[in-house]
Amino acid sequence: MLTNNKLIKELKKNLTPDNVLATPEERYVYAQDASNIRDINRLPDAVVFVNNIEDIQKVLLTANKHKIPVICRGAGTNVVGACRTDHGGIVLNFSRMNKILEINQENMTARVEPGVIVGDLQKEADKLGLYYPPDPSNLAVSTIGGSIAQSSGGARTFKYGSTKDYVLDLLVVMANGEVLRTGSNTIKNATGYNLGSLFIGSEGTLGIVAEATLKLIPKPECRKVIMAYFDTIDDAIKAVNGIIEQRIYPTTLDFMDKNAIQTVEKFYPSGLLCDKDAALVIEVDGFACAIDYQRDIVVSILNKCGASAIQYSNNEEEYERIWTARRSSMGACAKLKPNVTTDDMIVPRSKLSELVRGTRAICEKYNLTVCMVGHVGDGSIHPQIPVDYRDEDEYNRLKKAKSEMYELTARLGGILSGEHGIGSEKRPYISKVVNSTALDYMRKIKKTFDPNNILNPYKIF
Repeated sequence: MLTNNKLIKELKKNLTPDNVLATPEERYVYAQDASNIRDINRLPDAVVFVNNIEDIQKVLLTANKHKIPVICRGAGTNVVGACRTDHGGIVLNFSRMNKILEINQENMTARVEPGVIVGDLQKEADKLGLYYPPDPSNLAVSTIGGSIAQSSGGARTFKYGSTKDYVLDLLVVMANGEVLRTGSNTIKNATGYNLGSLFIGSEGTLGIVAEATLKLIPKPECRKVIMAYFDTIDDAIKAVNGIIEQRIYPTTLDFMDKNAIQTVEKFYPSGLLCDKDAALVIEVDGFACAIDYQRDIVVSILNKCGASAIQYSNNEEEYERIWTARRSSMGACAKLKPNVTTDDMIVPRSKLSELVRGTRAICEKYNLTVCMVGHVGDGSIHPQIPVDYRDEDEYNRLKKAKSEMYELTARLGGILSGEHGIGSEKRPYISKVVNSTALDYMRKIKKTFDPNNILNPYKIF
């Protein structure tokens, strides 16, 4: 049996000693992520800052030999417990593997290390007239590696797709230290199995992404955002359908309910109309010569669908004001109680009204405040619930409410996550939405890739 002291000694021998953290205080910091799981069951045995692929290989060879768990960590913003260390092990911290290795303007690709911040990649691509569309709400801190691990999306998914649609090639370090290349530096690839798709969304359970080649696209010349208010949530969702039926394809079709609007306006005043039951945040982009035409058509449809008020951007400052308000919903909600939890459910768009109303009713049943935002264009909502984890009764009510939300989502033909993942929080519920045969094959894939079960064990299933 390898003791903790012997493990630390072996890691420091094989790696730069200063890159290995071992004190209880250092390990405590990396035992939790941004999930709503209250208790820390176990600290990691060590935290290792990796600088390159060779460092990752050395850690995995040690871990595989002694059958010690390895948990990858980017910014730790995961909200489903995918970064938690419930079974101890070694946390791999990728904050030092944060280089944009290349942006190829001709091929429109970017080659990056996993610790690269999503927002930083977007800024560098923008300088060359290129565009990386995936935009998780915390893109100012979240990493490419974490986005790949969770198959993250964002508001622009409706038009541009999510992270999975931009991964061309991955360098993955397997549990036994071998390095696997999944694809190529080409837009199309029909040569053998698409192994890359197995790692995207696998939450670090099959292999560890050490480098990614990502597709970029030309940057849209112009963009404008519209904020439309409605007296009922049903009217707002009908307007979404009305826009799509007219063959208009906005960049985003996002949603805020009354509680979210009022909470944002209270803590981050942005000129939002707080007497409305719902609002849509709609962005259009494209050539400058056509942008006003797109906006006018959308505004016309919104008026026909019962919008009671409409605001839109005429310049970059107004554009940023509207989007800052939308992206501030989680931070504003966090000011209501010591803690805030968010979720991620997605249903066919025809069932979205039922999901929103049902989620609101469940929270009322358990006396919980909920601020709802979401990407209604693709049928997903993010209920944001302020709570106090120290209040045992409230915490138990939250867990019961979440269980009923997942039951409701399953009944409506939806799935438990569109972009946040499963982790350990949603693990008990995955069988409600995933076929048992499919789960069996997932377990077989896991066993094939990671026979000693060291890679983020006991996550997903």
